[in-house]
Amino acid sequence: MPIRGALARLVLGIGLVAGTGFVVVGGLALPPTGLAAVGIAAVVAGCLAGGIARESSGQDRRRTVEAAWQAAVATVVVLLVLSGTAALGGALLTLLVAGAGVTAGLAVWGMRSRTPAGQERPAEAPPAPSSPVSAMTTGELGREWVRTTAALAGPLDAAARQVIVARRQETLDELERRDPAGFARWLAAVPQPGSDPADHLRHGDPAA
Repeated sequence: MPIRGALARLVLGIGLVAGTGFVVVGGLALPPTGLAAVGIAAVVAGCLAGGIARESSGQDRRRTVEAAWQAAVATVVVLLVLSGTAALGGALLTLLVAGAGVTAGLAVWGMRSRTPAGQERPAEAPPAPSSPVSAMTTGELGREWVRTTAALAGPLDAAARQVIVARRQETLDELERRDPAGFARWLAAVPQPGSDPADHLRHGDPAA
């Protein structure tokens, strides 16, 4: 096991144990009115998070409920931890724990959302070798054109893109060779990207 991974798990475990202790102490230290205030704060946080999730997820009930209960639980935990640190160590310990929590939260958020400098999105693998265009029917050639159009829309490295562009050129040359008039009709119609040129050409077996 890597040393860095083991150290991270150790720190996480210590943090969970300490946090659980602070939650228990905080819950015992608070009077009934304080516990009621924590409950009210959790309800308010859950409602706010649920409303935001509902607006951003397009009325997705599952995501709304999930965001609401997570926000409520997080609010209860944070408030009880702060109460526990205040009961055990006073204002100084509370400030230290709060600062450490904020720092850890920002670090986790940054690690999840940051893209390392100079690192590009992973390129898709080049498409699997297909049959020679001369051995394909006209309908298959049309579908090959549509397929390669969709492939070009994805993330590709230069080599994969060059392979696809060359395949598309071979497909067009074969289509024009088989039915020059139909091919001309397709071009004259100003085809949309991804349109099937075989709709304008004769279908059938490869030309001799």
